[in-house]
Amino acid sequence: MLSSTADLEKKYETAKKDKQISQQEASIQRKSLLNRILIFGTAAILLLSALLYRNYRQKQRLQQQRINELETEKKLMATEAVLKGEEQERTRLAKDLHDGLGGMLSGIKYSLNSMKGNLIMTAENQQAFERSMDMLDSSIREMRRVAHNMMPEALVKFGLDAAIKDFCNDINQSGALQVSYQSIGMQDAHIDQTISITVYRVVQELLNNTMKHAGARNAIVQLSRREQQLTVTVEDDGRGFDKSLLRQGSGIGWNNIRNRVDFLKGKMDIDTQPGQGTSVHIELDLP
Repeated sequence: MLSSTADLEKKYETAKKDKQISQQEASIQRKSLLNRILIFGTAAILLLSALLYRNYRQKQRLQQQRINELETEKKLMATEAVLKGEEQERTRLAKDLHDGLGGMLSGIKYSLNSMKGNLIMTAENQQAFERSMDMLDSSIREMRRVAHNMMPEALVKFGLDAAIKDFCNDINQSGALQVSYQSIGMQDAHIDQTISITVYRVVQELLNNTMKHAGARNAIVQLSRREQQLTVTVEDDGRGFDKSLLRQGSGIGWNNIRNRVDFLKGKMDIDTQPGQGTSVHIELDLP
C-alpha cells in the first residue's frame, strides 16, 4: 500500500515536472517567435527606410541634375544670344565699312584724280598730293581688310574651308607668322553657317593669340571632317604657357574660345607647357 502511494506521488511529481517543462518550452518558443518577429520586423523597417532614403537621394540627384541642365541650357542660350548679336553687329559694321565708308573713300579718290589734271601745282605740292593719294589708298586697303575680318565674303560665298584658307594666306602675306593650312575631307562639305562662323572665329582667335603672345614663327591649322564629326587643330612652335593659368580664368581670348566651343557642344583639349609650344584640338559633332 505504501509502495503504491509512493509510486502515485512519484508519477504525479513527474507529470507535474513534465507539465512545467512543457510550459517552459512553450514559453521559450513564444519568446523565440516574438524575437524572430521583432528581428524580421526591425530588418524590414530598416530595409524600407534604406529604400526610402535611397529613393529620396535619387530624387535629389535627379532634381540637381535637372537644375544643372537648366543652368547649362540657360548659359548656352545666353551665349548663343551674345554670339548671334556679335555676328549681326559684325555683319552690319562690315557692310557699313565696305559699302558706306569704302564707297565714300573711293569716290574721294576718284574726285581728287579728276581734279589733278585741272590744277597747276608746284613740284613740292605735287609730291605732297601723291603722298596724300598713297595714304588714301592705304586707308582704303586697311578699311577693306577690317571689313573682311569682321565678315569674310569667302565664308558666306564659298564656305568654311575657303574662308580659313584665305585667312591663313593673309597672315602669311603679312609676314607676322607662317601658317600651313591642311584640309581633310572638306571638299564640297556643306556645314551650317552658324557652325562655320563660330569655327572661323575660334581659328581666328587662336591665331591672333599666337601672333600676339606666343612669339611663334610657324603654325599649323588643320580642318578635318569625317562623317558627322568636324575636328580643328591649331599648333604653333611658340613659347607655350602654364595650363594652370586657364583654370584661374585669365585671358579673355581663351574665355571667348571656350564659350564658342561650349556653344557648339564641342570638346577642346589644350596641350602646352612653357617652352614647348601650344596645340589646341577641338572636336565637334555636326547635325
